[in-house]
Amino acid sequence: MRNITWYVHRLKAMKFGEILWRTQQKFLQRKEYKKYYTQNLPVTEIVINSTISALSPDYLRIGLEQNCIDAELFSSLDLFQGSFSYQQYKKSWNAGFQTENTWDENTFSYKINCAGRIDIGDIRTNWELNRHYQFSALAKSYYISGEKSFLNELADLFQDWNHHNLFLHGVEWTSAMEIAIRVNSWIFTYCFLCMAEKKHGVEYSITTLKNQLIHGVLVMTDYISAHLSRFSSANNHLIIELYAVAMAGILFDYRRWTEFALKKLTEELIRQNYKDGVNKEMSLHYQTFIMEAYGLLMLTMEKNEIKIPDIWYAYLSKMSEFVADCCGDYGETIVFGDNDEGKILDLTGKHFNHYHYVLELMSCVLPQKYNKTVGFYENIRWMVSREQLCRAKKKSAYVSPDAKCYREGGYTLIKDQKRSIFIAIDHADLGYGTLAAHGHADALSFQMYVKGEPIFVDPGSPNYHITPQERDNYRSTYCHNTASVERQNQSEMLGAFLWGRRSKTNLISFQQKMGIKLEAMTEYNGIIHHRRYQYADGVLKIWDSFTGANGKNKEQILLLNPTAVLEKGPKGILIKTPNSQVLILNSSKQISKINNYIYSASYTYATEGKRIEFCSIKNTLALEIQILERKHEGKMCV
Repeated sequence: MRNITWYVHRLKAMKFGEILWRTQQKFLQRKEYKKYYTQNLPVTEIVINSTISALSPDYLRIGLEQNCIDAELFSSLDLFQGSFSYQQYKKSWNAGFQTENTWDENTFSYKINCAGRIDIGDIRTNWELNRHYQFSALAKSYYISGEKSFLNELADLFQDWNHHNLFLHGVEWTSAMEIAIRVNSWIFTYCFLCMAEKKHGVEYSITTLKNQLIHGVLVMTDYISAHLSRFSSANNHLIIELYAVAMAGILFDYRRWTEFALKKLTEELIRQNYKDGVNKEMSLHYQTFIMEAYGLLMLTMEKNEIKIPDIWYAYLSKMSEFVADCCGDYGETIVFGDNDEGKILDLTGKHFNHYHYVLELMSCVLPQKYNKTVGFYENIRWMVSREQLCRAKKKSAYVSPDAKCYREGGYTLIKDQKRSIFIAIDHADLGYGTLAAHGHADALSFQMYVKGEPIFVDPGSPNYHITPQERDNYRSTYCHNTASVERQNQSEMLGAFLWGRRSKTNLISFQQKMGIKLEAMTEYNGIIHHRRYQYADGVLKIWDSFTGANGKNKEQILLLNPTAVLEKGPKGILIKTPNSQVLILNSSKQISKINNYIYSASYTYATEGKRIEFCSIKNTLALEIQILERKHEGKMCV
């Protein structure tokens, strides 16, 4: 019944043009079933048209730095910060990960439902292994060292993957974006093998592998071009797909691919981002995800003397400012919305800070630098020459102001003068397009870090394909640092990546006189919720007022970092962390409750934390949060 309801709501989110396009895609899938699926062939053996097959690659067009310094040899692929063992799973291409079950590698890809399959596992986890970062890292390691063990490992994994993942068989062909990331990995693998061949001599195994890789890249890029995400699905997926088409176009000097992709990437950059630098998906992770695509492509375009549109510089500069403003001086980053830790290029196999990496990348292609380091990440050292890195280091540095309000994008970021207190406030729209796929019902919520330690946190995104109720909980109003009326959600959840009725959120005022003052409102279900913030000298005051909710219970919600210690006292509730203490004063005398909630600091990881609820039927509520510094045990001062 739930599936039928979901399909009804999904159709309502589509316009006639999208329904027509999706119908056409169904007919295309039927043709592909007969043309490709029934052949039972790996992608390396699929026959393609003569125009595509005649294209000739040149690895020099990708422009890898052949004398990259401080490169590491590949040892293992990090699977979500060590949540899963690479050595255990490295050939388990169709593993369910969260269960002992596996995805069927023989079923026609379009007949597989990947969403919400708790009987098998989270498909996003499975796709991480199949993005093939390990392939490019192994090829790089062979180029650096000349050790044939790396080449043999690569050849063995490559052949095994193709044997178990025939073209349009199984879950590895259900997402054009996943294929696009795989195309990128195969392109870089090919380039490193070409460099290794030049450095260590020609070997039959390398020649065979190179030919198979190139043929696979052609087939997959041609496939992506026919299956680009469109209409309500055209979010970050479309940008990554176009990035892969552009990179393949440059590799093969095929202007049809390159010019089409660059034109569309310009259109999508404007369509999917606000002018002030905030991505409309309302997820910092997905913002840096697409920024990585533009940054890598810009470096490749520069090396091939392809003009970069001026609008790219304008938008990406503003987007870089926003990401830099979301990063604190203690290494912390405040993230709203979904975060599945996706990336495009990984030449080491090790976990790295994607936000700082993208800021380094932007520092190399834009007029300013946005990160303290430039050239720290190996990905960048392979893409940028030493001379370019030196020039980037000398660029003027963007400095985040103490407070900045993104009026259009919908976020306000506050840092005290010592940069030890970092507060972020959400007054944004729910999300992008008719789906708002990665947004959360978190209007008027906030997060707070003190000396790099999270105090009041966002619940995170532990898994996209858990039970519908669990997925809804992580996106719910009740699981964010805002206020709700009888636990109602501000927006209507109709599916894991689908929303119905949405709240309307507006910024009313923002002032920087005698501290920071911000007022915003959100309207939903006949309720109007006003929230006012005031910050000065280590004290954050919050006032909530409601209309249309007389006699109903209201909850002010605070989600605590699970490592924090909570103590109730006569003055209020004291929150202790290793480096700071925070005192919460309940100035409206609401009843306080302390319950548990599930917190996710990173994808696939979840733990239990404490949630404080201040409850009252009053229409006006207030809280005061005092940040206290530890001087020595037993004494504190503001």
